[in-house]
Amino acid sequence: MNELLLNEEIHQRIFIELLPNTEKYLWIVTADIKDMHVRKGRRYVPFLEILSDLIDRGVAIRLIHAKEPGPRFRQDFDQYPNLIESDLFERILCPRVHTKAIIIDGKIAFFGSPNLTGAGLGAKNPHRRNFEAGLLTDDRKHLHRLTHWIDTLYLGDHCALCQRRDVCPDPIR
Repeated sequence: MNELLLNEEIHQRIFIELLPNTEKYLWIVTADIKDMHVRKGRRYVPFLEILSDLIDRGVAIRLIHAKEPGPRFRQDFDQYPNLIESDLFERILCPRVHTKAIIIDGKIAFFGSPNLTGAGLGAKNPHRRNFEAGLLTDDRKHLHRLTHWIDTLYLGDHCALCQRRDVCPDPIR
């Protein structure tokens, strides 16, 4: 399956239909990260609540992003102690990351233009959100390659030769 998702279709398909059913692991890679809200039933909640719920269910989460999030994100983050205390939640900062991708259980991946922000992936009014596009796929060849590449980022395989270490706040290696 290769499914093109545009604008608010991304939020519906990823955050309402697929992500809540994650069983084992969720990997998110984004350049920008902000205080994003998503629909949960009939209400809108910080996306961090969804991550916290997944951790409560035993789902391992990797979040790789390029810069420190803003103060509203950090305020919300502090409301979910298991994001701080659980070994199931890992957050890596790499200033070279510009990729936007989500992998759910190694079975399905979304990659495209939107960052982990309200205007990109969140439950934003259709007339106020960014114009975004992405591909949802379960193609094993693409999944294997993307998963392997994200794993090399997470493990810091690129750190030794990185020529941006001078601006890296927390080198992985």
